Amino acid sequence: MLGLSIKNVSKTWNPDGPEPVPAVRNLTLDVALGDFVVLLGPSGCGKSSLLYIVAGLEDATQGSVTFDALEITEPSPERSLIFQEASLYPWLTVKDNITFGLRIAGKSPREMDETAERLLRLVGLVGAGNKRPHELSGGMRQRAALARALAMKPKVLLMDEPFAALDIQTRARMQKHLLDVWESSGASVLLVTHSIDEALALADRIVVFTARPGQIKAEIRLDQARPRDLRSPEMIDLARRCEALLAEEVEKSFKEQEFS
Repeated sequence: MLGLSIKNVSKTWNPDGPEPVPAVRNLTLDVALGDFVVLLGPSGCGKSSLLYIVAGLEDATQGSVTFDALEITEPSPERSLIFQEASLYPWLTVKDNITFGLRIAGKSPREMDETAERLLRLVGLVGAGNKRPHELSGGMRQRAALARALAMKPKVLLMDEPFAALDIQTRARMQKHLLDVWESSGASVLLVTHSIDEALALADRIVVFTARPGQIKAEIRLDQARPRDLRSPEMIDLARRCEALLAEEVEKSFKEQEFS
């Protein structure tokens, strides 16, 4: 299939060591072009490990991952990974951070300038191009990181709890920015979060993981138009369903830690 295809993937950390750690096991997931998929599960269940495999930063122990029917074996500009902390270069301006990959790719100054200005408008940072990362708020730094990822025109955005460190109000604004960017870019999104509300606000599909080693426990499809009223009876019912699915896995995770 076109898009992202994860087939029977398992990942074990330190497989040849005295204490191998199974992160995910026999996991299969398809993400079509333009899909917004959220991974939800207890801590340590392999969600981030799966992102690193899809990004090409780690190899699967077993199974395969393909994008547009081509096997993923290394990082690629078509798959951009955004971390919880905005990984901007502190010595560069916001504009230079955004165009960093374009410069390495040999793009012209004019193309870099046009791309930076377009993305600064898109993420709501007009006028901040000449600032350094330390001059920005946490939310602004994450918007700059998002703009840098988009500069390479990725087909897949991989996001590892990108808003977890933000306050509630900033987080809500960032979620809206992300939806605007996603709709305009046409990219697929695979986002990891521990927040049920965030998953309900953003996702086309919520994929609930089991405790480690991570497997897919359930998939919840959301067809409601965005922005969504998380206080509506329908969304409250969905939140309760997610809570019930997670509760058992969180309990398993805690028990595993007690006996490890």
